[in-house]
Amino acid sequence: MKKNINTIQSLTWLRETLLFFRNHYLIVLGLGLAAAIGRIVQLGAFGPISPGLHIAMEVLVECARILLFVYALGLTQLKRGFLRLKRMFTSGKAWTEHWEKGRIRLKTYWRSLLASFVIYLLIAWVTNLLIDYTAFQTCLYYKLKVNNIIAEKSSEWVIILFFKNLSVIPLTLIFNALFLLWVTGRVSDRGNA
Repeated sequence: MKKNINTIQSLTWLRETLLFFRNHYLIVLGLGLAAAIGRIVQLGAFGPISPGLHIAMEVLVECARILLFVYALGLTQLKRGFLRLKRMFTSGKAWTEHWEKGRIRLKTYWRSLLASFVIYLLIAWVTNLLIDYTAFQTCLYYKLKVNNIIAEKSSEWVIILFFKNLSVIPLTLIFNALFLLWVTGRVSDRGNA
C-alpha cells in the first residue's frame, strides 16, 4: 500500500511539467501565439496566401515549437537546452550513459511514469474536448465570420488549431522535454531540477 502512495506522490514528471507551464506561462503563451498565428494564416483565416508566405508561416510555426522545446529542455536557458541537444546527438559516451540511466529509471519508476502519462492524456483529452466544443458548439465561429475577423471561406479548423497551439501543443512539448530530463536524472524524484 505504501508503495502505491509513493507512486502517486512521486508524479515528478507531470508535476514539473505543470509547474513549468504555469511558472513560464508568458513565454509559453508568446511562443504558442506565434505558432497559432502562423497556423491560422496558413489555413486562410485572413484570406488566401501565396506559397511563399505559406512556407514562411511553416518556418515560424516550427521555430516557435523548437524554441519552446529547447527552452524547456534547458529549464528556461536556451543555451543550456541547445547544448543538451548537441551532446545528445554528438557524444556517444553521453548517449550510452543516458541510455543506461534512463533504462534503470524506467524500470524503477515505471508506475510513476505510467501514472504521469495517463494523467497527462486525460488533461490533453479534456482540453481537446473543450476546444472542439468551442469550435463546434458555440457561436464563436459564426461571430468571427460575421464581424469579418476571419475570412468567409475559413473553417472551424482556424479556431481548433489556434487554441491547440496555445494549449495542448505547448504542454506536450514541455511534457516531452521534461521527460528527457526526468529519464536522465536531470529532474530528480523530489522535483529538483
